[in-house]
Amino acid sequence: MVDHPDFRTVFDAMATPYVLLDADFVIVDMNRAYLDVTMRTRANLLGRNIFDAFPSKGESYDLLYGSLDRVRTTGAADALALIPYAIARPAEQGGAELRFWSATHTPICDSAGTVTHILQNTQDVTELQRLRDAAVPAGRGVLGTDVLRRAEAVQHANRELAEAGNRLRNLVMQAPGFICVLRGPSHVFELANNAYLQLIGHRDVVGRALRDVLPELAGQGYFELLDNVLATREAFVGRGLKVWLQRTPQAPLEERFVDLVYQPVIEADGTASGIFVEGADVTEQMKALNRQQLLLDELNHRVKNTLATVQAIAVQTLRSTPDPRSFIGSFQARLQALARTHDLLTLTHWQGADLRELLAREFEPFEVERVRLGGPAVLLPARVALALGLVVHELATNAVKYGGLSTADGQLDVAWSLDGAISAAVSTAAPAGSDDGGPVDAGLSRMLRIVWTERGGALPPGDRPRGFGSRLIERSVAGELNGTIDMAFGPEGLVCTMTFPLGTPA
Repeated sequence: MVDHPDFRTVFDAMATPYVLLDADFVIVDMNRAYLDVTMRTRANLLGRNIFDAFPSKGESYDLLYGSLDRVRTTGAADALALIPYAIARPAEQGGAELRFWSATHTPICDSAGTVTHILQNTQDVTELQRLRDAAVPAGRGVLGTDVLRRAEAVQHANRELAEAGNRLRNLVMQAPGFICVLRGPSHVFELANNAYLQLIGHRDVVGRALRDVLPELAGQGYFELLDNVLATREAFVGRGLKVWLQRTPQAPLEERFVDLVYQPVIEADGTASGIFVEGADVTEQMKALNRQQLLLDELNHRVKNTLATVQAIAVQTLRSTPDPRSFIGSFQARLQALARTHDLLTLTHWQGADLRELLAREFEPFEVERVRLGGPAVLLPARVALALGLVVHELATNAVKYGGLSTADGQLDVAWSLDGAISAAVSTAAPAGSDDGGPVDAGLSRMLRIVWTERGGALPPGDRPRGFGSRLIERSVAGELNGTIDMAFGPEGLVCTMTFPLGTPA
């Protein structure tokens, strides 16, 4: 049986210097030839970053770091034909000596293709460089001079190519749209730019298979799409595609929308080796389109309802006012009441209307001190505000004709509460337009009660005519608001009590 030397024995016996670095450029091993040429000990180098062990700056640092970084990033070997790099002398000698090196950097990858280590093979070519430098002024040819010149030319060309590649890579990484490159049947990430990483929650992707990185895509059809593109070598274009992603660890899936292109990467022999993915996150645009469509549908619905309301007002007003001039006045007044409520709702983009503001607008033509309002701030849903606006207009019109606003000494009090409990006594209610308290969350109690009390009217309660206005009030509260109304005439005048549910704000 033949005894084979172990790796350490072979490694140390190599005549040329070798040093092994991890992916952060930390020295993890070296052979005897490397220790001899660098005049160091193993204990002095192990566990140290190569740039701490051999500090440098300027061109020397840039050349060495650039080569190592290219290997770490691309996974391909890189060579430096000639690099000047000073080496510190032993402590007893002091100082540093500028020497010239030729280096080759070879990547060592794991099973997933990720660079875990870099093996550097370096040759000290200081004497050859000095011979060349001495020969050039005298015009003499020296063995190896042409070889070094060609090597330097190749190194210069490689450097320019690497710089161009880095510029292109930076552009890709900073592109506003997301970009990634997937390789092989397992769709292993070769590259992913910043926009793509942001979309998927900044996961570690390079060198890993898509199914491992984004397991939540299972069942959404994207794995199958990629497999088909790779098999058929035909590109796929998708617009506004829905995708569910877990953008933060342990978080629920989040709905996103994307435009994307899957472009197969075709090699010289005609096979597809991977897929170039390019696209954009259009979630906000899709949400805006959905909101726009929703608003259009809602607008169409509201226009139809408004036209139906106008038609009903016109028909009922015509029936109760045979005189054309009276019809025009009553009809216009009711349309203006409807318009005021619309204006109020428009200010909140039809999210609702404040009850106090709705009442205050209706009473703007009258003396404010004669109208007193009391109650908490309540946001009325749009549907409720429209119906209540017409009811308030009819009540106010009757008050001006016959009730509390028809005389110089008359008075009108409006108080409201949630769940039917009057929040403030009528006698202490605040004037119209005042604010007697902060907003109340009507979502906790959805029943609203309004008490309308008139004093000092021109006509006794029994002499008031009953026309379309009274019927409109009763029908609106019962039908539109799904509530109850009690119109009682006491000694002082009308006391109208309305109770109805607020429902869900529109």
